[in-house]
Amino acid sequence: MSAVAACGLPRSGPNKREIFSSSVQRQGDAFVVSVTDRVARATAVSPALGFPQALLNAGQIGSDTIRPGDTLGLTIWENVEDGLLVGTGQNAAVLEEVQVDGAGFIFIPYAGRIRAAGNSPEALRGVITRQLDTQTPDPQVQVRRLAGDGSTVTLVGGVAQQGVYPIERPTRTLTAMLARAGGIVSETEITTVTLNRGGQTGKIWLSDLYNNPELDIALRSGDRIVLAEDTRAFTALGATGTQNRVPFTAQNLSAIEAIAQVGGLNTNLADPTGVFVFRNEPEEIARQILGRTDITGTQRFVYVLDLTRPMGMFNARDFVIRDQDTVYVTEAPFAVWDKTLTSITGSLSTANAASSLAGN
Repeated sequence: MSAVAACGLPRSGPNKREIFSSSVQRQGDAFVVSVTDRVARATAVSPALGFPQALLNAGQIGSDTIRPGDTLGLTIWENVEDGLLVGTGQNAAVLEEVQVDGAGFIFIPYAGRIRAAGNSPEALRGVITRQLDTQTPDPQVQVRRLAGDGSTVTLVGGVAQQGVYPIERPTRTLTAMLARAGGIVSETEITTVTLNRGGQTGKIWLSDLYNNPELDIALRSGDRIVLAEDTRAFTALGATGTQNRVPFTAQNLSAIEAIAQVGGLNTNLADPTGVFVFRNEPEEIARQILGRTDITGTQRFVYVLDLTRPMGMFNARDFVIRDQDTVYVTEAPFAVWDKTLTSITGSLSTANAASSLAGN
């Protein structure tokens, strides 16, 4: 039997003995730790998402406030036949797409350079009227605020209609703007919302936005909103239903859920006492788990889950899987023994067949 084993039977990876022999306690390069309630609590680290306080505290801006980059439409009526702006036979002059410059000003013939930014269309109308009043009797002015670069946000990612959208009265908050873009097309549970504003960035789960009204923040000109599905994944190897790189299907994923996600343990091969999770742990968590202060830097850890123990299933349920983890299930001794017997009987059958052919 030992001779056959030495030949190297086909298998999906290391056995329990080989994994334990790689422990630091045995001059290896990884800490092998059995999962207990304490270990599960110490390693339960979830992504820290949220909006900075500055974004949460920003109040809604008036949708009528003119800003640099906005485009305005103006109509000016004069009470004279041959006015300054109105041609002969006409009663009004229309100035379409007057751009507010970077400093917040516009230029109106005969009224000069006028500050528009910070004013509402009604307030700007009064300013222009007063400026023209010295040039033409009783002018009448209408100001229309059109969508411009200074009052838009960009929406990309998992929305029905990506694009640049103006901030209007009905779309001054995050959820209202998402609805304006046709709603969400990605899976809600694993979708994140990232908002970039100047030098600040905030990221939250889409489901949290639905559940927490305080996260429905007010938008600002130039905001960039990105909706993306979670990119975290773990790798499943060994005696599982499938061996693959597996994306997360929830914000938090336990070891038992990860195993279920790949079809559970292979009933013909798996050893339920040998479920391992391979991971690199940061210094802070490594010190907490090992109860040592001399640990420095990132450390390699191998966590052991024995599903046959009285608390084994509970520990697997409470142990949180993280991005880039490797979940490995060893083969049961019986499966190895079965492979050994198959190898021996197969070799004997081949030898007998060869002898029969030689005798003929």
